[in-house]
Amino acid sequence: MQSNKLWTKQFISVSLINFLLTLVFYLLMVTIATFAINHYQASMSQSGLVSGIFIIGGVIGRLFAGYFINKFGLKRLLLVTIIICLAIISSYFININVQFLILIRLLHGIPHGMALTIISSIATQIIPESRKSEGISYYSMSTTLATAFGPFLGILMIHYISFSILFSFCFAIMFIALIMSIFVKAPKVTEIKTASVNLEKGTSFLKNIIEPRVIPVGLIILLLSFAYSGVLTYLNLYASQLNLTSVASLFFVVYAIVVLLTRPVAGKLMDNKGNHVVVYPAIIFYAISMFMLSQVTSRFILLLISAIMGLGFGNLQSATQVLAVKSAPTSRISIATSTYFIFFDAGLGLSPYLLGYVTPLTGYGNMYAIMGVIIIITGFLYFCLIGNRKLSS
Repeated sequence: MQSNKLWTKQFISVSLINFLLTLVFYLLMVTIATFAINHYQASMSQSGLVSGIFIIGGVIGRLFAGYFINKFGLKRLLLVTIIICLAIISSYFININVQFLILIRLLHGIPHGMALTIISSIATQIIPESRKSEGISYYSMSTTLATAFGPFLGILMIHYISFSILFSFCFAIMFIALIMSIFVKAPKVTEIKTASVNLEKGTSFLKNIIEPRVIPVGLIILLLSFAYSGVLTYLNLYASQLNLTSVASLFFVVYAIVVLLTRPVAGKLMDNKGNHVVVYPAIIFYAISMFMLSQVTSRFILLLISAIMGLGFGNLQSATQVLAVKSAPTSRISIATSTYFIFFDAGLGLSPYLLGYVTPLTGYGNMYAIMGVIIIITGFLYFCLIGNRKLSS
């Protein structure tokens, strides 16, 4: 019988590993375009590709993560993918041309995306069933912290420290993640593998890498992350235009603080009252933050917006992940987790490219207003696809 204890040594370890992996992602995500421009005189489109193609690689990695987990096991695959990441990070020190950098970014994204899916799969399986929503909310906070401190540290480092030190720092973080992973006791996947093989006999290969029951939740998080990626990508440029650069770097720190304070409460609410009691208010907060961002003129209001966005998207991340896990049977939790993050990453990756065409026509303010409308539409879509569905608690 599974213990009801949440804060075990293993849960803390996998949460820290997830933090380290996500920290590397954001450290490079906010700096690599500048590196491409400074070192290779890359065009704006090329520098955008250098950033975005990593996410494409991540989607490829996540796409096949569930399949390879069931083939080789969680622990073995986690160690292999982190070792590959270490080797690829070493390649950032090789200066050839921007095309080589684009290739390296793509190749880096594949094992990194796979490793993130693996560690999330381990986390969801070691969390007690009766505390699933609460546990995933706490686990997701490790991602939130990395989301805040990655951009913050990355921007500081490119202004005051060399890119070589930045890449060395990323290598050191991944090495620590590797050492910690050695001591992780991943759940055995023999039972999961057997159940999955029996379940999948006669089905397509696609069903072995995509969980169909997660697709409705996937569409929701794709649209929500699409809007958030617009903030990640263009906030600094927008703040510079409004002469608010001095507080722009604190935006994600305030965001993280709010999420840290509210997610534990949100997790318990979802366990006791169901997911909808958190999702609907969070969608409203998220939309409000976008409409406010479209009209912001002062430093205080910008930081207030980050707090409201933390109440919104910050809690929608964990709530939708809970929905994804609950949508699938135990035998397909790994594939369900992989499917969820494929849609999440697709939203993050598509946004910079598509909004890059929209923003020159609309301006940053109107673009964020459009994102607010998309979030409202997503709320109605959630009601139609998921709102009437009875969810397990």
